[in-house]
Amino acid sequence: MQIQTTKKYYSPEEYLELEESSEFRSEYIGGEIIPMTAGTTNHNEIAGNFYAYFKLQMRGQDYKIYMSDVKLWLSRYKIYAYPDIMVIAGQTIYEGTGNTQVTNPIMIIEVLSKSTSNYDKTDKFRFYRSIPELKEYIMINQYEYFVEQFNKNAEGKWVLSEYESIHDILLLKSIDLQISLNDIYEGVSF
Repeated sequence: MQIQTTKKYYSPEEYLELEESSEFRSEYIGGEIIPMTAGTTNHNEIAGNFYAYFKLQMRGQDYKIYMSDVKLWLSRYKIYAYPDIMVIAGQTIYEGTGNTQVTNPIMIIEVLSKSTSNYDKTDKFRFYRSIPELKEYIMINQYEYFVEQFNKNAEGKWVLSEYESIHDILLLKSIDLQISLNDIYEGVSF
């Protein structure tokens, strides 16, 4: 005999209330609350390296960089997500009255894990493309030297560039900055 279980759907307000008191982070996708998996040390090194490099190089310029504790609201799809890194140019636009849910990144960086890689490359990227300000999406593999960079060109098309060598230089298109894969992967063990 099969037991049927019904999924519980939550309003965005219910999710935010639950998330505020939760010990673990969860994303919100169209009424469902999806628990997030724990990260690895490689994941943490890569995200930290990118964040630190960006923060130092862009000091004094009108950019803000946020790590995975800041939520991104994707209004078109009714999604709250926690990208690994987001970059905002100029003023941060918040959803709601607080300062924890942003809406206007120009760049999103995801460090890929085995459990989220397919989602990050497909549906999540489609959801992210609904952000009018978004110009660049970068996926960094934590298991080998491999970075995929998507840039929105003048015609609104997304163009892929790939980097596979420790000696490659990632040229950011939405911001005048470059970072070597050597710097991104510093301290990472495969």
